[in-house]
Amino acid sequence: MTPLDEAQARIARDISPLAPIEVPLSEARGLVLAQDVTSSEAIPPFANTAMDGFAVRAADTAGASSSNPVTVPVVATVAAGAVAPRALEAGEAMRIMTGAPIPDGADAVIMVELTEAVDDNVKLLAEVEVGNHIRPAGDDLDAGTVIFGPGEVLSPAHLGVCASVGYETVLVHARPRVGVFSTGDELMVGPAPLGPGQIRDSNRPSIVALVEEAGCVAVNLGLLRDDEAEIEAALRSAVGPDATNPVDALITSGGVSMGDFDFVKRVLSRLGDMNWMQVAIKPAKPLAFGMLMGTPIFGLPGNPVSSMVSFELFARPSLLTMMGRSSTSRPVAFALADEPMRRPADGKTHFARVIASPEPDGTWRIRSAGGQGSHQLTAMARANALAVLPDGTGVDAGGRVQIMLLDQ
Repeated sequence: MTPLDEAQARIARDISPLAPIEVPLSEARGLVLAQDVTSSEAIPPFANTAMDGFAVRAADTAGASSSNPVTVPVVATVAAGAVAPRALEAGEAMRIMTGAPIPDGADAVIMVELTEAVDDNVKLLAEVEVGNHIRPAGDDLDAGTVIFGPGEVLSPAHLGVCASVGYETVLVHARPRVGVFSTGDELMVGPAPLGPGQIRDSNRPSIVALVEEAGCVAVNLGLLRDDEAEIEAALRSAVGPDATNPVDALITSGGVSMGDFDFVKRVLSRLGDMNWMQVAIKPAKPLAFGMLMGTPIFGLPGNPVSSMVSFELFARPSLLTMMGRSSTSRPVAFALADEPMRRPADGKTHFARVIASPEPDGTWRIRSAGGQGSHQLTAMARANALAVLPDGTGVDAGGRVQIMLLDQ
């Protein structure tokens, strides 16, 4: 059997980020920058008020209080997007709205709650200091500042910053298009009654959703029957020079183990440069990986839980690498087992489906999500973590276990 870390390293050698492309900001969330983002101007570009209130000279508020107000004339109103008609003189005030430029001559803003308007005058009910509620020019960014660099994952806030300094497009690593298909004559879709020996195809919906959750574009390539010509035609339509629906990576489920009817294995052995591995893990022991006409392809096992666990351990990190991500693993933590977690010693690392709950002090606690068979998908649906059980007999209640968090 192939050790888990060796299988992961073997795959990682052939995976690299996709070439950068330029995209509008509206399409860039979650993508990885491939350029510097530089501010060409100060942000904010001018001193402005952080509050609705009155622009004043701080010296004119000396001694002001609710019991001893200072009354000054209001000589203008400055709205956001406008400028004062003239400079503010000593002993005057200008009404000013949040975001509006500070008038020349003013050095403070007193918020409206600390004033009382009387005809064309305003009573100042508090003393304020120079700079009160004023956001200076360049308070956020100076002109010429390199704000973000290559490798930064673009969040909504990143996109807002890019827009604030005038970017309409950014250079990013492309979002991979990932083709997903399942294989097997025993599979069917839809609500019709199952025929003898049939099961419904659950792998493709699960893997498509996992691909999309990872931030990629999932291309649902459908269900293929156990027919070599049909499988080859489907592969060629997705990769290679004659592809009609090209993708950047392929994921199959089923047909990669040691059986006589594993037609996917036969086709890939002819067309691709493949690694056929029996990885020392449970579930998800059989795994295929290789390059098919220059495109990475992951052959996942057919059992539903095995397929999902295999995706988490092998396909997801690779897809994130293709997106330019530097961090490609699910978060890990250590947890205390609320119940015994037994397993046989068999030379494999076991990944148990568990429900992980954080305590107020930050300690994680875990319990089984249900049946641990590779066909028991309901427990996988309940689980929010995988407990990593090294080779041995498992852990006792209260034992310390490493977990991989699936919902973070």
